[in-house]
Amino acid sequence: MHGLHLTADLHQCLPERRVMSEPAALRELCIAAVHRAGLTAVGELFHRYPAADAGAGDAQPSGGITGVVLLAESHVAVHTWPELGAVTLDVYVCNFGADNSTRAHALLDALIEAFGPTRIERHALQRGKVGA
Repeated sequence: MHGLHLTADLHQCLPERRVMSEPAALRELCIAAVHRAGLTAVGELFHRYPAADAGAGDAQPSGGITGVVLLAESHVAVHTWPELGAVTLDVYVCNFGADNSTRAHALLDALIEAFGPTRIERHALQRGKVGA
């Protein structure tokens, strides 16, 4: 096994952006970014959480979203907190048979841009060893 695991914590994102609280908008963003990066989506799940202050009778919760796209190359996960203006991103690609590192960076960059954060914390972890 050998791969690249990228993470980003986004701060001061614009909570009014649809991708922060609308699963369909976040799904559209993720699937398009995956394809533009040259990766292959094989499955997905997007779930919206009720707002922290939502009552039992609220018809339209406006809490954050957890979205996951399974990739032939591994996965991308997004977690939004509109009430905090925060997002966490997780992109992992296996580099078995081909180096997908450039694609992983392109995917992460596209997602970051869509949220418009004013502060970003990025991390990269090489997983496994070449030839191991």
